[in-house]
Amino acid sequence: MKITLERIGDEYYMEAKGKAGIAIPMDHSQANPVKGSSPMEVLLSAVAGCSAIDIISILKKQRIKIDNYRAEVEGERGKTEGATPFKSMVVRVYLEGDIPEDKAKRAADLSFEKYCSVSLTIAKCVDVKWEVYVNNVLVQE
Repeated sequence: MKITLERIGDEYYMEAKGKAGIAIPMDHSQANPVKGSSPMEVLLSAVAGCSAIDIISILKKQRIKIDNYRAEVEGERGKTEGATPFKSMVVRVYLEGDIPEDKAKRAADLSFEKYCSVSLTIAKCVDVKWEVYVNNVLVQE
């Protein structure tokens, strides 16, 4: 797997492209105006996207129709010498439709514990937690 990143112009705006050639715009969070997501926002987005693919796939295999899927990822950053890496993040998955709560929770658990390569890659240094909401109701274990 490989991506190519190219700086556009003479400031911080850049575009990353993978095999499909689709650009992901990135910029410095303090740029004026900001033209893309910060690299740290892209990392949060990657966690959300990876787990979404897993959860949707798992529920689809069970013939469970999802009317709407949305996720929020909130990262808390720590401070080291010079950098501010994520120390923890919470992924909130919002599903709408006639979805059994236990199936939704199980799909998310499988994603974050077994299948989501992005969250598993960072899990050694970032505490990744997740919550699942079905029709705006938090699913409890």
